Amino acid sequence: MDISSVLESAKLDRELLSAPRARISAAAYSRMWVALADLMDDEFFGLDSHGLRRGSYALMTRAAVNADNLEHALRRILRFLHATLDDFRGELVRSADEARLTLHDGGVLRRLFGYGTWFILVHGLACWLVHRRIPLREMQFRCPPPGDDSHYRTRFCENVKFGGDTTHIIFASDLLDLKIAESPETVDNFLRAAPANLLVKYRNDASTSAQVRNRLRSQMPDAWPEMEKLAQELSVSGTTLQRRLQQEGMSYQRVKDDLRRDIAIDLLSSASLTVAEVAARIGFQETSAFHRAFKKWTGVSPGAYRASPPTRE
Repeated sequence: MDISSVLESAKLDRELLSAPRARISAAAYSRMWVALADLMDDEFFGLDSHGLRRGSYALMTRAAVNADNLEHALRRILRFLHATLDDFRGELVRSADEARLTLHDGGVLRRLFGYGTWFILVHGLACWLVHRRIPLREMQFRCPPPGDDSHYRTRFCENVKFGGDTTHIIFASDLLDLKIAESPETVDNFLRAAPANLLVKYRNDASTSAQVRNRLRSQMPDAWPEMEKLAQELSVSGTTLQRRLQQEGMSYQRVKDDLRRDIAIDLLSSASLTVAEVAARIGFQETSAFHRAFKKWTGVSPGAYRASPPTRE
Protein backbone atom coordinates (compact mmCIF):
# COMPACT_ATOMS: atom_id res chain seq x y z
CA MET A 1 0.00 0.00 0.00
CA ASP A 2 1.06 3.59 -0.59
CA ILE A 3 1.41 5.00 2.92
CA SER A 4 2.12 8.59 1.82
CA SER A 5 -1.36 9.66 2.93
CA VAL A 6 -0.81 8.02 6.34
CA LEU A 7 2.44 9.91 6.89
CA GLU A 8 0.85 13.13 5.74
CA SER A 9 -2.11 12.71 8.10
CA ALA A 10 0.23 12.00 10.98
CA LYS A 11 2.62 14.82 9.94
CA LEU A 12 5.56 12.42 9.93
CA ASP A 13 8.65 12.58 7.76
CA ARG A 14 9.34 9.44 5.71
CA GLU A 15 12.93 9.49 6.95
CA LEU A 16 11.71 8.37 10.38
CA LEU A 17 10.73 4.95 8.99
CA SER A 18 14.34 3.97 8.45
CA ALA A 19 15.67 5.38 11.75
CA PRO A 20 15.77 2.48 14.25
CA ARG A 21 16.05 4.77 17.28
CA ALA A 22 13.37 7.22 16.17
CA ARG A 23 10.61 8.20 18.56
CA ILE A 24 7.43 10.14 17.82
CA SER A 25 4.91 11.87 20.05
CA ALA A 26 1.85 9.97 21.29
CA ALA A 27 -0.34 12.43 19.37
CA ALA A 28 1.49 11.68 16.11
CA TYR A 29 1.32 7.94 16.77
CA SER A 30 -2.43 8.22 17.37
CA ARG A 31 -2.92 10.08 14.07
CA MET A 32 -0.85 7.44 12.28
CA TRP A 33 -2.85 4.62 13.94
CA VAL A 34 -6.19 6.07 12.76
CA ALA A 35 -4.97 6.85 9.23
CA LEU A 36 -3.46 3.39 8.82
CA ALA A 37 -6.61 1.67 10.11
CA ASP A 38 -8.65 3.72 7.63
CA LEU A 39 -6.33 2.85 4.74
CA MET A 40 -6.29 -0.88 5.53
CA ASP A 41 -9.88 -1.11 6.80
CA ASP A 42 -8.29 -3.11 9.62
CA GLU A 43 -8.01 -1.94 13.22
CA PHE A 44 -5.49 -4.75 13.86
CA PHE A 45 -3.16 -3.71 10.99
CA GLY A 46 -2.94 -7.04 9.16
CA LEU A 47 -1.62 -8.82 12.24
CA ASP A 48 -4.39 -11.43 12.02
CA SER A 49 -5.31 -13.43 8.92
CA HIS A 50 -8.93 -12.27 9.25
CA GLY A 51 -8.46 -8.69 10.38
CA LEU A 52 -10.58 -6.34 12.44
CA ARG A 53 -12.80 -4.28 10.13
CA ARG A 54 -13.10 -0.54 10.75
CA GLY A 55 -15.78 0.10 13.35
CA SER A 56 -15.28 -3.20 15.16
CA TYR A 57 -13.68 -1.62 18.22
CA ALA A 58 -16.61 0.79 18.56
CA LEU A 59 -19.07 -2.12 18.46
CA MET A 60 -17.03 -4.02 21.05
CA THR A 61 -16.95 -0.98 23.31
CA ARG A 62 -20.72 -0.54 23.11
CA ALA A 63 -21.22 -4.21 23.95
CA ALA A 64 -18.85 -4.07 26.93
CA VAL A 65 -20.18 -0.87 28.50
CA ASN A 66 -23.53 -2.53 29.29
CA ALA A 67 -21.91 -5.32 31.31
CA ASP A 68 -22.55 -5.75 35.05
CA ASN A 69 -18.92 -5.66 36.18
CA LEU A 70 -15.38 -5.90 34.83
CA GLU A 71 -15.38 -9.71 34.62
CA HIS A 72 -18.62 -9.69 32.64
CA ALA A 73 -17.23 -6.95 30.34
CA LEU A 74 -13.94 -8.77 29.75
CA ARG A 75 -15.72 -11.99 28.83
CA ARG A 76 -17.84 -10.05 26.33
CA ILE A 77 -14.70 -8.45 24.89
CA LEU A 78 -13.01 -11.84 24.53
CA ARG A 79 -16.04 -13.38 22.84
CA PHE A 80 -16.22 -10.46 20.42
CA LEU A 81 -12.54 -10.71 19.48
CA HIS A 82 -12.76 -14.48 19.15
CA ALA A 83 -15.64 -13.98 16.69
CA THR A 84 -13.71 -11.43 14.62
CA LEU A 85 -10.09 -12.67 14.71
CA ASP A 86 -8.80 -16.05 13.55
CA ASP A 87 -5.25 -16.25 14.91
CA PHE A 88 -5.60 -14.77 18.41
CA ARG A 89 -7.89 -15.98 21.19
CA GLY A 90 -8.04 -14.61 24.72
CA GLU A 91 -8.91 -16.73 27.75
CA LEU A 92 -9.70 -15.36 31.22
CA VAL A 93 -9.17 -17.68 34.19
CA ARG A 94 -10.03 -16.52 37.70
CA SER A 95 -8.66 -18.02 40.90
CA ALA A 96 -8.93 -16.94 44.51
CA ASP A 97 -6.01 -14.52 44.35
CA GLU A 98 -5.35 -13.72 40.72
CA ALA A 99 -6.88 -13.32 37.31
CA ARG A 100 -4.88 -14.53 34.34
CA LEU A 101 -5.69 -13.33 30.82
CA THR A 102 -3.89 -15.59 28.35
CA LEU A 103 -3.58 -14.76 24.67
CA HIS A 104 -3.49 -18.00 22.66
CA ASP A 105 -1.88 -17.92 19.22
CA GLY A 106 -2.65 -21.36 17.80
CA GLY A 107 0.89 -22.52 18.49
CA VAL A 108 2.35 -20.13 15.90
CA LEU A 109 4.75 -17.53 17.28
CA ARG A 110 3.38 -14.13 16.26
CA ARG A 111 5.01 -10.72 16.08
CA LEU A 112 5.58 -9.07 19.44
CA PHE A 113 3.79 -5.99 18.11
CA GLY A 114 0.70 -8.15 17.52
CA TYR A 115 0.58 -9.40 21.09
CA GLY A 116 1.26 -5.92 22.44
CA THR A 117 -1.40 -4.27 20.30
CA TRP A 118 -4.02 -6.84 21.34
CA PHE A 119 -3.31 -6.14 25.01
CA ILE A 120 -3.38 -2.36 24.49
CA LEU A 121 -6.85 -2.67 22.96
CA VAL A 122 -8.17 -4.95 25.70
CA HIS A 123 -6.41 -3.54 28.76
CA GLY A 124 -7.03 0.06 27.70
CA LEU A 125 -10.75 -0.55 27.22
CA ALA A 126 -10.98 -2.42 30.53
CA CYS A 127 -9.33 0.50 32.37
CA TRP A 128 -11.73 2.99 30.81
CA LEU A 129 -14.77 0.89 31.69
CA VAL A 130 -13.97 1.00 35.42
CA HIS A 131 -12.52 4.51 35.24
CA ARG A 132 -9.14 3.56 36.75
CA ARG A 133 -5.91 1.87 35.84
CA ILE A 134 -5.89 -1.90 36.29
CA PRO A 135 -2.41 -2.58 37.72
CA LEU A 136 -0.70 -5.67 36.34
CA ARG A 137 1.40 -7.99 38.48
CA GLU A 138 3.05 -9.68 35.53
CA MET A 139 3.15 -9.63 31.75
CA GLN A 140 4.74 -12.43 29.74
CA PHE A 141 5.30 -12.96 26.03
CA ARG A 142 6.22 -16.10 24.11
CA CYS A 143 8.48 -14.02 21.85
CA PRO A 144 12.13 -13.25 22.50
CA PRO A 145 12.86 -9.81 24.01
CA PRO A 146 13.11 -6.78 21.72
CA GLY A 147 16.18 -4.56 21.63
CA ASP A 148 14.38 -2.10 23.90
CA ASP A 149 11.55 -3.28 26.14
CA SER A 150 11.10 0.03 27.97
CA HIS A 151 7.85 0.77 26.09
CA TYR A 152 6.25 -2.40 27.44
CA ARG A 153 7.38 -1.67 30.99
CA THR A 154 6.12 1.92 30.73
CA ARG A 155 2.76 1.03 29.22
CA PHE A 156 1.94 -2.18 31.10
CA CYS A 157 4.04 -3.07 34.16
CA GLU A 158 7.58 -3.34 35.42
CA ASN A 159 7.48 -7.15 35.60
CA VAL A 160 7.63 -7.98 31.88
CA LYS A 161 9.07 -11.34 30.80
CA PHE A 162 9.93 -12.72 27.37
CA GLY A 163 10.52 -16.18 25.96
CA GLY A 164 7.87 -17.80 28.15
CA ASP A 165 5.59 -20.75 27.49
CA THR A 166 2.51 -18.53 27.20
CA THR A 167 1.59 -14.93 26.51
CA HIS A 168 -0.46 -13.51 29.38
CA ILE A 169 -1.09 -10.80 31.93
CA ILE A 170 -1.86 -11.34 35.64
CA PHE A 171 -3.72 -8.99 37.97
CA ALA A 172 -5.61 -9.18 41.27
CA SER A 173 -8.81 -11.18 40.89
CA ASP A 174 -10.89 -8.87 43.09
CA LEU A 175 -10.59 -6.20 40.39
CA LEU A 176 -12.95 -8.32 38.29
CA ASP A 177 -15.75 -7.38 40.69
CA LEU A 178 -15.42 -3.65 39.94
CA LYS A 179 -18.65 -2.13 38.65
CA ILE A 180 -18.69 -0.51 35.23
CA ALA A 181 -18.26 3.23 35.79
CA GLU A 182 -18.99 4.37 32.22
CA SER A 183 -22.27 4.42 30.31
CA PRO A 184 -23.52 4.30 26.71
CA GLU A 185 -23.64 8.12 26.85
CA THR A 186 -19.87 8.39 27.44
CA VAL A 187 -18.80 5.97 24.68
CA ASP A 188 -18.62 8.55 21.91
CA ASN A 189 -16.20 10.78 23.83
CA PHE A 190 -14.01 7.76 24.60
CA LEU A 191 -13.89 6.67 20.98
CA ARG A 192 -13.09 10.21 19.78
CA ALA A 193 -10.04 10.23 22.07
CA ALA A 194 -8.88 6.73 21.07
CA PRO A 195 -6.29 5.45 20.56
CA ALA A 196 -4.29 8.23 22.25
CA ASN A 197 -6.07 7.59 25.55
CA LEU A 198 -5.29 3.86 25.31
CA LEU A 199 -1.59 4.59 24.82
CA VAL A 200 -0.87 7.06 27.62
CA LYS A 201 -3.78 7.50 30.03
CA TYR A 202 -3.54 4.06 31.62
CA ARG A 203 0.21 3.52 31.47
CA ASN A 204 2.30 2.20 34.37
CA ASP A 205 3.50 5.10 36.53
CA ALA A 206 4.55 3.02 39.54
CA SER A 207 8.16 2.38 38.51
CA THR A 208 11.02 4.39 39.96
CA SER A 209 12.06 5.71 36.55
CA ALA A 210 8.48 6.93 35.94
CA GLN A 211 8.44 8.70 39.30
CA VAL A 212 11.77 10.37 38.53
CA ARG A 213 10.60 11.33 35.08
CA ASN A 214 7.35 12.82 36.39
CA ARG A 215 9.25 14.87 38.99
CA LEU A 216 11.64 16.23 36.36
CA ARG A 217 8.87 16.88 33.86
CA SER A 218 7.43 19.58 36.13
CA GLN A 219 10.68 21.58 35.97
CA MET A 220 12.74 23.25 33.27
CA PRO A 221 15.76 21.11 32.28
CA ASP A 222 18.26 23.70 33.50
CA ALA A 223 16.67 23.38 36.97
CA TRP A 224 16.90 19.60 37.20
CA PRO A 225 18.56 18.62 40.50
CA GLU A 226 21.53 16.37 41.07
CA MET A 227 20.62 12.79 41.89
CA GLU A 228 21.31 13.15 45.62
CA LYS A 229 18.99 16.15 45.84
CA LEU A 230 16.27 14.35 43.89
CA ALA A 231 16.65 11.29 46.12
CA GLN A 232 15.97 13.51 49.16
CA GLU A 233 12.82 14.84 47.47
CA LEU A 234 11.68 11.24 46.94
CA SER A 235 12.54 10.36 50.57
CA VAL A 236 15.21 7.78 49.71
CA SER A 237 18.99 7.75 49.74
CA GLY A 238 21.00 8.41 46.60
CA THR A 239 22.33 4.86 46.71
CA THR A 240 18.81 3.42 46.93
CA LEU A 241 17.58 5.56 44.05
CA GLN A 242 20.54 4.52 41.91
CA ARG A 243 20.01 0.82 42.72
CA ARG A 244 16.29 0.96 41.91
CA LEU A 245 16.97 2.64 38.58
CA GLN A 246 19.63 0.04 37.76
CA GLN A 247 17.13 -2.76 38.53
CA GLU A 248 14.92 -1.23 35.84
CA GLY A 249 17.80 -1.06 33.38
CA MET A 250 18.01 2.70 33.75
CA SER A 251 20.29 5.39 35.16
CA TYR A 252 19.57 8.95 36.22
CA GLN A 253 21.48 10.26 33.20
CA ARG A 254 19.50 8.08 30.82
CA VAL A 255 16.19 9.23 32.34
CA LYS A 256 17.28 12.83 31.78
CA ASP A 257 18.48 12.15 28.24
CA ASP A 258 15.27 10.30 27.34
CA LEU A 259 13.15 13.09 28.78
CA ARG A 260 15.14 15.76 26.90
CA ARG A 261 14.65 13.76 23.72
CA ASP A 262 10.90 13.39 24.28
CA ILE A 263 10.42 17.06 25.14
CA ALA A 264 12.37 18.01 22.03
CA ILE A 265 10.27 15.70 19.84
CA ASP A 266 7.08 17.13 21.30
CA LEU A 267 8.22 20.72 20.70
CA LEU A 268 9.46 19.99 17.19
CA SER A 269 6.23 18.18 16.34
CA SER A 270 3.67 20.54 17.79
CA ALA A 271 5.15 23.98 18.40
CA SER A 272 6.15 26.72 15.99
CA LEU A 273 9.60 27.08 17.49
CA THR A 274 12.90 27.21 15.64
CA VAL A 275 15.39 24.42 16.24
CA ALA A 276 17.55 26.90 18.16
CA GLU A 277 14.62 27.78 20.43
CA VAL A 278 13.88 24.11 21.06
CA ALA A 279 17.54 23.53 21.90
CA ALA A 280 17.45 26.38 24.43
CA ARG A 281 14.22 25.07 25.99
CA ILE A 282 15.81 21.72 26.85
CA GLY A 283 19.03 23.18 28.19
CA PHE A 284 21.45 23.37 25.24
CA GLN A 285 23.38 26.60 24.92
CA GLU A 286 24.65 25.73 21.44
CA THR A 287 22.34 24.58 18.65
CA SER A 288 25.12 22.49 17.11
CA ALA A 289 25.44 20.49 20.35
CA PHE A 290 21.69 19.89 20.29
CA HIS A 291 21.90 18.65 16.68
CA ARG A 292 24.60 16.14 17.64
CA ALA A 293 22.72 14.94 20.72
CA PHE A 294 19.43 14.61 18.87
CA LYS A 295 21.04 12.60 16.08
CA LYS A 296 22.57 10.33 18.71
CA TRP A 297 19.22 9.87 20.48
CA THR A 298 17.07 9.21 17.43
CA GLY A 299 19.32 8.53 14.44
CA VAL A 300 17.86 11.48 12.48
CA SER A 301 18.18 15.25 12.49
CA PRO A 302 15.77 17.60 14.32
CA GLY A 303 14.45 18.68 10.93
CA ALA A 304 12.85 15.25 10.40
CA TYR A 305 10.51 15.98 13.28
CA ARG A 306 9.18 19.31 12.02
CA ALA A 307 5.39 19.30 11.89
CA SER A 308 5.06 19.51 8.13
CA PRO A 309 3.82 17.05 5.48
CA PRO A 310 6.54 14.76 4.06
CA THR A 311 7.82 15.32 0.56
CA ARG A 312 6.16 12.93 -1.89
CA GLU A 313 8.53 10.77 -3.89
